[in-house]
Order: sequence, then structure tokens, then C-alpha cells
Amino acid sequence: MWTEEDNKLKRTFQFDNFVEAFGFMTQVAILAEKMDHHPNWSNVYNTVSIELTTHDRGNTITDNDRKLAAAIDEI
Repeated sequence: MWTEEDNKLKRTFQFDNFVEAFGFMTQVAILAEKMDHHPNWSNVYNTVSIELTTHDRGNTITDNDRKLAAAIDEI
């Protein structure tokens, strides 16, 4: 579930292993590039943490962030 904190949508995803986590990140990267809206994220082994905010709108949550979050949830 996405949470709102510090003007960001945040979510952490856990996978069985690093390869699955990296595969997920690859899918998100392709999606983000198509949407021209890129996440702040990190990966440690099987965990991917994502933060979404719109930098050119003063680092606030916008419809672009919500759309990307919904699209990520469909992966």
C-alpha cells in the first residue's frame, strides 16, 4: 500500500530474491520512461523502496505520481 509522507508517495516492495527485485525495477524503469515521470528509489537485495513526488511542482504529490503509482501496482 502506498503511503503519503513528506509530500511523497512511498511504498516498499519485497521479492523472493535479487533477480526478481531487479526484474521489477526494470519493468518500472520502462514504464517510468514512457510516462516521463521518474521515481526516487533504492534496492537492497530483495527489497525495492520507491518514492514518488513531482519536482517541477515544488516537490508535491500530483496526478502524475498517482498515475505512476497505480501503473506500478499493475506490474
